[in-house]
Amino acid sequence: MASKSSLISFSIFIASLTVFADDDVATNNGIEWWCSTTPHADPCNYFMARFSPKSREDFRTMTIEAALERAVDAQSRANKPGQRCKSKRKTIVYRDCNNLIDNTIDQLNTTLQSIQTNSSFTDFDAQTWLSTALTNIEICRRSSSDLNITSFSSPILSGNVSELISNCLAANGVLLDNSSAAAFGNYSRNGGYPGWVTGRDRKLLQDLQLASKANVIVAQDGSGQFKSVQAAINYATSKRVGNGRVVVYVKKGVYRENVLISRTMNKVMLVGDGLRYTVITGSRSVSAGFTTYSSATFGIDGIGFIARGITFRNSAGPQKGQAVALRSASDLSVFYACGFEGYQDTLFVHAQRQFYKSCYIYGTIDFIFGNAAVVFQNCIIYVRKPLVGQANVVTAQGRGDPFQNTGISIHNCRIMPAPDLKPVVGSFKTFLGRPWQQYSRTVIMKSFLDGFVSPDGWSRWEDSDFALTTLYYGEYQNFGPGGSTKNRVKWPGYHIITTSNVASRFTVASLIAGRAWLPSTGVPFTAGL
Repeated sequence: MASKSSLISFSIFIASLTVFADDDVATNNGIEWWCSTTPHADPCNYFMARFSPKSREDFRTMTIEAALERAVDAQSRANKPGQRCKSKRKTIVYRDCNNLIDNTIDQLNTTLQSIQTNSSFTDFDAQTWLSTALTNIEICRRSSSDLNITSFSSPILSGNVSELISNCLAANGVLLDNSSAAAFGNYSRNGGYPGWVTGRDRKLLQDLQLASKANVIVAQDGSGQFKSVQAAINYATSKRVGNGRVVVYVKKGVYRENVLISRTMNKVMLVGDGLRYTVITGSRSVSAGFTTYSSATFGIDGIGFIARGITFRNSAGPQKGQAVALRSASDLSVFYACGFEGYQDTLFVHAQRQFYKSCYIYGTIDFIFGNAAVVFQNCIIYVRKPLVGQANVVTAQGRGDPFQNTGISIHNCRIMPAPDLKPVVGSFKTFLGRPWQQYSRTVIMKSFLDGFVSPDGWSRWEDSDFALTTLYYGEYQNFGPGGSTKNRVKWPGYHIITTSNVASRFTVASLIAGRAWLPSTGVPFTAGL
């Protein structure tokens, strides 16, 4: 949690970027001048002393190179034998952080290589990947606090890695032209769908006979090649020819396993027999000795994941605390007609660009959380009965840096009490969200809010004043018994959005550059308001 003085300094820095962005840059400025334009000038000067940028683009590239060097150094130190832990809890946190270090290096590498060689690369892409790189470090930090390991120290939490990535975000942010479509990628239409989904993927999702075209079939009754979802995914991705999509059909049944789609498993499509019939379930929780990150029944890191007609469940129950049903850091991922069932921390939208269409989401506390750029469209969000003394909170968005292009957008959805909450709905308060991190950003638009939503609408973080001036919470044209904004919180960061120009920043087209990738998935969507 930042101090008041540091927040003031950061505000001054952000204001100074306007001048920086508008002025012509002299080519003979030294690295100290360039570093003065970043939020963390001291580590910039120390680790970038050998660099001599000649332009903003040069400086952006060099900040990424410096951050990558420090991340690789952190990775090498984390892999030394002395870093290994003997206790089960420390081992779990160690694994989390190692995976997150590796992922951060991947994001920095991808950004650097795309700047240098990818003609279709955009500054918006870079901001997404750099945002993910920084988010990973915060999740490592959270993992140790989940299990109350105060003595745990990972190299990723030291060595100024997070400060250097924050500088990358600021440098790239200057290059983003927020007033042009170029900032949000290619907006070309593809049959009315956003462009990040290929024509073949679109046809696959619309194909009612998709099961017959699957690469692999999973069935508990033995009628498929595999009885395990993980085994089927492992096999299908290992036998992939070229860079095509892998389709795994999971027949009706309840599959009790924890599944991981790793960073090397890109373009996986998982298709079930419907969210009522195909269920993947686990019961890991923080109370059982897992971190929030590692508690996920289903975890995804590979790019371009698509799921249709499946329920992801964590059955740990409300007494077990944080227990994730699905965790996704899959860039350009889509979930269509899926279910997500849990209590606290059901759906971990960890990072990258994600889209959820016609899904059902169940939970109690912070049950849609994380730091992705994510849009939920035409979904039904069911709030369940919590434990006595608890309050329900739908979202806990984790944006920790003002330059991260992340946020939660809930558009054309319904927020309603689940059947177990209905009979006792008056005994529990329900809030739309609370700030998990300093620059938490959540917007709810054109959605039905039932009458159980607290008139305040939004909750503080543990009764503190944390982030009330730096968060961005907005509501636009919501309706229903709980949709009135008359008695909402009066925080500086809360906004009653009154114009379509402002609201449009949180649509599929703007927040996740959906026109550039969603059309190829075949999922129907609304690009604008």
